[in-house]
Amino acid sequence: MTAHAFPIAAPGTEGLKIIVADTSHVIARYEGNSAAYSNDLLFNGGIIFNNHATSVGTTADLGSFAPGTELVFQLCVNNTGNRFYTGPASRNPDSHTHARVQADWLPGSTLVSFEDLYNGPFNFNDLSFSFTNTTSGFTSVPEPNPFVLMLAGPALLA
Repeated sequence: MTAHAFPIAAPGTEGLKIIVADTSHVIARYEGNSAAYSNDLLFNGGIIFNNHATSVGTTADLGSFAPGTELVFQLCVNNTGNRFYTGPASRNPDSHTHARVQADWLPGSTLVSFEDLYNGPFNFNDLSFSFTNTTSGFTSVPEPNPFVLMLAGPALLA
């Protein structure tokens, strides 16, 4: 395993979503990179950090959101024009996950690390940043209870 001067989210956290924990402001902090390519981290269409122009430790206040909201970030690879997203592989042009999302990396802080190359090598060392007031996970629509559906069927017919 290669040692890095900046943190990289743990293996096994690929494809997780970034979820807002409560109504406090979400603060992003740039943690570092080892990428040759120039990468912009985007949120809601605006640049938060550039991996070559931003100093480690720089923060950005992203505002407050409803608890449970998924925050989707985009890595724009300036050298290739590729764009990769946090969350499931299906969001990315090569159908691979390009971000690791490690909740509780530090108390109350989620660490995100991006891979900027199409089809890998998936070292996730191309841009790392952390957030306060977030956690990670899979958000999904709850499955309906089959028993409740069986009871609701006759009631709807009546």
